[in-house]
Amino acid sequence: MDMAMPMARLNRGRLLHPLVREDGRLRQATWEEALTRAAEGFARIKSQYGSDAFGCFSCSKSSNELNYLAQKFMRTALGTNNIDSCNRT
Repeated sequence: MDMAMPMARLNRGRLLHPLVREDGRLRQATWEEALTRAAEGFARIKSQYGSDAFGCFSCSKSSNELNYLAQKFMRTALGTNNIDSCNRT
């Protein structure tokens, strides 16, 4: 584990708190801060490159509900039809 990263509490290999990168290092953040940063990043990319800068691969082995949520997010939140559920595999 990178010693520059604060020791986030792990539960069976899962992070219990979001981490954000600041000055090249990861630090623990609140969910509100992490989600705000993610939304700002999506908005910045969308304004600079347009909606078609995004794409999503969803797993054909996931449930129909999860694949539905993935395509709904891509189409309504990001404004793109660039989604593939890999049903060919």
